[in-house]
Amino acid sequence: MNRRHATRPPRRAPMMAVALAAVGALAAAIGLWNTQNSDDRCAPDRKLVLPCDGAWWGAYIPYDEDSSLTRPVYAFERKIGRKLDLIYTYHDMSGNKTDGELLTPDEVELGEDRLLMLAWESTVWKEKHHAGWSETQLGWKNVASGKYDSSVIDPQARRLKAYGKRVFFSFDQETDMRIKEGAGTPEEYVAAYRHLRERFERLGVRNVVWVWTVSGYLGNADTMRALYPGDAYVDWIGMDQYNYYQCHKSPAWLDFESSQRPTYDWLRMNISANKPIMLAEFATAPDQDRPDRQRDWYTAIPKIAPTLPRAKAYVHWNRAVPGGRSCDLTVDSGPALEGYRTAGKADYFRQGVPRR
Repeated sequence: MNRRHATRPPRRAPMMAVALAAVGALAAAIGLWNTQNSDDRCAPDRKLVLPCDGAWWGAYIPYDEDSSLTRPVYAFERKIGRKLDLIYTYHDMSGNKTDGELLTPDEVELGEDRLLMLAWESTVWKEKHHAGWSETQLGWKNVASGKYDSSVIDPQARRLKAYGKRVFFSFDQETDMRIKEGAGTPEEYVAAYRHLRERFERLGVRNVVWVWTVSGYLGNADTMRALYPGDAYVDWIGMDQYNYYQCHKSPAWLDFESSQRPTYDWLRMNISANKPIMLAEFATAPDQDRPDRQRDWYTAIPKIAPTLPRAKAYVHWNRAVPGGRSCDLTVDSGPALEGYRTAGKADYFRQGVPRR
């Protein structure tokens, strides 16, 4: 979670009665979403890659003011008229129940019939939920050396193993942006990533699908090349590309294809032509003068997606970032919601989520 990402309020364990009521309301509102693919030939493989045309449809949804993740997810799904395939969340390496414990009760509940994407940062947040964006870097070289194996890595690895169901897992996502924050060098990151995966495997954690995530900013091309741990260690490649427009004073509006294809093509040509790609975060800022542009940005996705055939997961960042109205990346209302609802109902994104 870098500085353009907002913080999350504290968590609270869900109550079974509330959860069942929410699920019942969701089913009544949008109908039951299939959890099995009607064509077994198109069922996902053990790395959660869909072999046929299509992709997972997911989102990052922030916790609400009462520390619930389930409530805002269910509410968002009612709003968009479908169940999400994938829920994306963040954790630090503190090991505490507030932020550093992988698989919170809310995540476990949502993971019953959705996929989970857990992003784990090699930092300890100084304020609860990274409220002030200040943190202590543990350092990639220290992770690689095994310094945190017994105190941090092993306990969380065992929690993932006990969960059993396959999860997507990203270590220090947008890693190319973390060097300037003091995390270490590309060589130290590669060593840390490899150590983490090898440690998980030594502990018998077989249900983790490893995602290597970069910002995708092509000004960092050489750095991204140097940060790649290698095909033997990476299952998916993630990229976080946005149309920020006036939020970051972009000189031009980038439609969905223009915002995503350059990085997609670069990753395929320069990192790996074979690995599946995850749009691990994507969204568009609004055009205050032409609000319908946001709707059209999203409605274009089903048309463009088949031309990006290795992009097998689309994860929307549904959170405003600092900067006022021009930086509202949510699709909670208006033309943005209209467009996102339309895109998410396309057959391309109607996949059967595995139970295990």
